[in-house]
Amino acid sequence: MKFSVSSYSYAGLTRTGEKTEAQLIPLAAEMGFQAIEFAEIHPAEGMDKAEYAAFLHNEAEKAGIEIAAYCIGADLLRDTDAEIERLKGEVDIAAALGVHVMRHDASGGYGRDYRGQRGFANALPTLVRGYKAVTEYAREKGIRTCIENHGFFCQDSARVEAIINGVADENFGALVDIGNFMCADEDPAVAVGNLAPYAFHVHCKDFHFKKGTEFIPGEGFFGTRGGNFLRGAIIGHGAVPVAQCIRILKNAGYNGYYTVEFEGMEHPLTGVRLGLETLKQIDALL
Repeated sequence: MKFSVSSYSYAGLTRTGEKTEAQLIPLAAEMGFQAIEFAEIHPAEGMDKAEYAAFLHNEAEKAGIEIAAYCIGADLLRDTDAEIERLKGEVDIAAALGVHVMRHDASGGYGRDYRGQRGFANALPTLVRGYKAVTEYAREKGIRTCIENHGFFCQDSARVEAIINGVADENFGALVDIGNFMCADEDPAVAVGNLAPYAFHVHCKDFHFKKGTEFIPGEGFFGTRGGNFLRGAIIGHGAVPVAQCIRILKNAGYNGYYTVEFEGMEHPLTGVRLGLETLKQIDALL
């Protein structure tokens, strides 16, 4: 197994100013990762995004690790044509980072003010058109694009699979987040089994789980689409069947990075370190 870590895992350090994004690169290398993934990038003052991406790429080369992927938000259901053009610009940023995989979201809306395509079947043609246009552009840059089971609306494995098969392009696949299926109340192992054949990249994540029939838990928990509750956990400490999901991915032939994505309440360095240790133990057993 090859191990990566998401910059999002260190959000507790960057929010407080303890670390800059660039400093996360040598930190990841010191912690034993072969790569780091960036969930958005935030240029320093006076530097444009392309220059900053090239700078991060150089920092990764100096640290002796790769930048595994670039993950960004998107909403293809609002002003779709303008969003496609914006995302093509983000593909250029991914190229400057030196990555070969870019994930962008399907939709970020569905607030009370949204009155567009609320049903998935209604939204599917628009989403397919957007993803297809972006991946066709990305192919010219040597970058594969993918959709993650992320953002509630496109979180179920069946919906993700429908988009991938609608786009029907070998340059487009899935970022399989083994934990995020729980946000749509789907069994992670079953869902991973559905999407493993399409996997371009993998997030390893875990959640503590409380049924919605119980009391409403306190700080740190959020609600699932079906009214249950989740809280970020150290990989191996929660309810996600991590080893089972990894076995499914391996059996499907996935040989890319397994990326630690930690969003628990523990200190980021503790959460990331223990998560990596769990993945290494699973790798040794499998």
